[in-house]
Amino acid sequence: MRNKLFSLSFVMVMILSSTLAGCGSNNGNSTNNGASATDKPAATNTETTGGDTTSNATAEPAAGADISGKITFLTNRTDMIGKEYDEYLKRFNEKYPNVKVEFEASQTDYNQQAKVRMASGELPDVMFIPTIPNSDLPKYFASLDDLGLNDQITFKDFKSFDGKLYGITTGNSTSGIVYNKKAFTDAGITETPKTWDEFLAACEKLKAKGVIPLSSNFKDKWPLGTWAYDTPRLIAGNPDFPNEKLNSETPFTMDNGYGKAFSLLKELNEKGYLEKDINSTNWEQSKKDIASGKFAMYYLGNWVINQVIGVGAPSDDVGFFPFPYDNSGKPSATLSPDFFYAVAKNSKNLEAAKAFVKWMIEDSGYEDFAGFISPLKGKESNLAQLKEFQATGVELVEGTVDDAKVTEIGNKAQLDLPAVVQEFVLAKDPQTVLDKWNKAWAKAKKDLGY
Repeated sequence: MRNKLFSLSFVMVMILSSTLAGCGSNNGNSTNNGASATDKPAATNTETTGGDTTSNATAEPAAGADISGKITFLTNRTDMIGKEYDEYLKRFNEKYPNVKVEFEASQTDYNQQAKVRMASGELPDVMFIPTIPNSDLPKYFASLDDLGLNDQITFKDFKSFDGKLYGITTGNSTSGIVYNKKAFTDAGITETPKTWDEFLAACEKLKAKGVIPLSSNFKDKWPLGTWAYDTPRLIAGNPDFPNEKLNSETPFTMDNGYGKAFSLLKELNEKGYLEKDINSTNWEQSKKDIASGKFAMYYLGNWVINQVIGVGAPSDDVGFFPFPYDNSGKPSATLSPDFFYAVAKNSKNLEAAKAFVKWMIEDSGYEDFAGFISPLKGKESNLAQLKEFQATGVELVEGTVDDAKVTEIGNKAQLDLPAVVQEFVLAKDPQTVLDKWNKAWAKAKKDLGY
């Protein structure tokens, strides 16, 4: 039975490298589909309005001139410094004219830089939460329960501890089929597939037209995260499916979420619906090939939509629909969060910092710029592709937090799920691949006393 409330863990496989043109963090057990981070250097840009009045109020942020002070926001979005952030600040200051905001660009690995700042005790007023245990959140960050958003936001429990909220996601990503509409039309495909059989039929039409149906980017491995993390939990009908490995000595079987998901990709490869040589794919070139219609589809996160448009595809030619992994005709897809906003516990202008975070969530429109689904439940996207996706009635499955024990066992077993997908697809007898990793899992689990 499908669980309603939303997911993915997407492994997050990634903070994707800059070749991805920017990915965010994934905070669940799935593949990272975020598209917010950018590591290119950029100078810090400061926009100022108002004074430096200190305020440590913890009540819900007041409006307008009642709030004043200077705050700093440490961001990974170096590409927005001096551009979109300037526009955001002008609009923010229309509501909060006496708050001065400085945008500080992370010049290196954001996660590492944030941890260094935390260790030094010199935190910016507003930042994204790095990878730390939730039990450490109260040491560094202020509770955000007083913003009045608790019942409206997705992934409320991801950055909470002891019943208090410390982080709010900047936006969410989902996975699905990003496709070239013109390629579909030229191949005589008049409706997007709603079942696996319809999907295979569409692939056959595309192949007959000389179009490669699906770009897998098999060699690069990280794009296989959708097959390794998203699809298994959807097939299992359980957002917490990856964490259930803790209760098994043989978590990988042909008839569970893992085996069935991996088998779908293997079938596509055997039918000739992937790249002709899956061992020599090229990520950057694939975006251009999708844009031109040489390739028809990606199975990736919505973050890639703007990248395909960015290399030349007209926006009207790019569509997005749920991946039909079975024949039920009932679409579902995983949902995963990107980075989480947080406010430093020791901020000298706590009220101003919280007001800025709330404004970014409710009023900035950042989710549309970044290609995200809003962190606010039920808020419809302004992006045409996401509107198309949501119009299918897709059930979004909100991911669960990674179980620390599952992560520990996986690390000891040297388990790399996208690499397992590669082995499975190429194997003459895929059962031997599952047996191999079941053995590694069981040994690691035993060695760790679980």
